[in-house]
Amino acid sequence: MSIKSEKIQGKLIINEIDSSNLKKTIYDTSNEKLVVTFKNGMEYEYEKVPHSMYTKFRMAESQGGFFNKEIGRKYKYKKITK
Repeated sequence: MSIKSEKIQGKLIINEIDSSNLKKTIYDTSNEKLVVTFKNGMEYEYEKVPHSMYTKFRMAESQGGFFNKEIGRKYKYKKITK
């Protein structure tokens, strides 16, 4: 597992990740939105990611591999950095 730290702030779950591609995730349990910060500084917001899917992501042996296979292209997303 490559999660370095996890904080819960209200309805947000914030994970710092030690991965070759991922740096940080912020999951909002109230609206199922997942914000992913990549190592290159780009941020994307993924919509309607079920809490159960985010839990599987957090528990995965490799967060980067799980993200690429199960979340990255399967959920609607938009770039939020300029």
